[in-house]
Amino acid sequence: MKLVAAPFALMLTIVSALLSFVLSMSEAFLGAVSGLALIAAVVLLVTGQTPGGIAFAAVAFLISPVGLPALAGAIVRGLDSAGGTLRAFIFS
Repeated sequence: MKLVAAPFALMLTIVSALLSFVLSMSEAFLGAVSGLALIAAVVLLVTGQTPGGIAFAAVAFLISPVGLPALAGAIVRGLDSAGGTLRAFIFS
């Protein structure tokens, strides 16, 4: 049974490391983009274009580090945890 689990543990380790790297790069980029979107939302709200301002504010929240990247981080941590559990099973 441990022989069957080994390729899956290796795959989960590699995938979680790759996704963790991609996530850290995207968080930095999306943080800057969300700041620009928030500035655009404030400008739109001040100029009287309320629907556009609300839409930009919603987009700024979704791409900020507390929005979708946080959800992606939780998924990556779950994959890493699954790989760790399989590695513990293999080496037990």
